[in-house]
Amino acid sequence: MPLPKDEREQFLAEPHIAALSVAAGADRGPLTVPIWYQYQPGGDPWVLTGEGSRKHRLIEAAGHFSLMVERLEPSIRYVAVDGPVASIETTTDDELREMVERYLEPEQVQPYIDGAAAGHGPSVTIRLRAAHWLSADLGSL
Repeated sequence: MPLPKDEREQFLAEPHIAALSVAAGADRGPLTVPIWYQYQPGGDPWVLTGEGSRKHRLIEAAGHFSLMVERLEPSIRYVAVDGPVASIETTTDDELREMVERYLEPEQVQPYIDGAAAGHGPSVTIRLRAAHWLSADLGSL
């Protein structure tokens, strides 16, 4: 059964790991990779990736991408959203901190940020304008 709008948005706002998919070119399936994301109900979902990374280049070329999150307990539930790229901008320190705080314990945040700055180079924030939603709660196992 499809989820009502408020439930699907609340589910997407929870800190799941998303599967990001983007067209990877002729004679290829889509690039589909796990990724951290951020979302507030009513806003644009966004992800961070390395500037010039394969994800960045493919999303920029395709102009759209999709995110899908799921859980298995207490019931099987998923939300998928896709749409055009709303923006691609250099990631700010505040965006990086917000994303890391969403997924890691407080004592892990600063070491992660320090490591990212030292080893990953600049990143971009890519915002998705949610155009299409697919969701379901399939009940318990």
